[in-house]
Amino acid sequence: MNIKEIIDKNGNKIKAHTHIGVYGIVIKDDKILLIKKVTGPYDGKLDLPGGSFEFGETPKETLVRELKEETGVTPTEYELYDANSVIADWNYNNTLIKVHHIGIFYKVTKHEGNIKEEVKIDKQNDDSLGASFYSIKELKKENLSLITILELERLGYEL
Repeated sequence: MNIKEIIDKNGNKIKAHTHIGVYGIVIKDDKILLIKKVTGPYDGKLDLPGGSFEFGETPKETLVRELKEETGVTPTEYELYDANSVIADWNYNNTLIKVHHIGIFYKVTKHEGNIKEEVKIDKQNDDSLGASFYSIKELKKENLSLITILELERLGYEL
């Protein structure tokens, strides 16, 4: 992880990290597929499945690999929906890190495979405890990652 000390827009010296990832938005019958995060600024929250690029990967390749690793499903039909970002606070080793979280978001309309509701942490999967579909009407902002809130609101859902 690359943490830098920078001067923010307000002239404050801060510790900062930029994270770029690719995420899948899978919605079926007003339920959304989310993972249970176990590390990073969204530890303990529900998050969109996805993550970082591996060297040489395209966004589509990253989407397919990350969804398979974190949820067990392979997207078969999807389209680019949005590219956006948020800034999240992360208490990392008792230090406040400002994380500029940049996401490339795909709407996944078809997928194959079975959802892994429980996932073990290993070399391939280092941040998801499993995936499930959640009723969007029942979700609460305090339980969601900032990128999940951002994209659900862009899709027209009120949280």
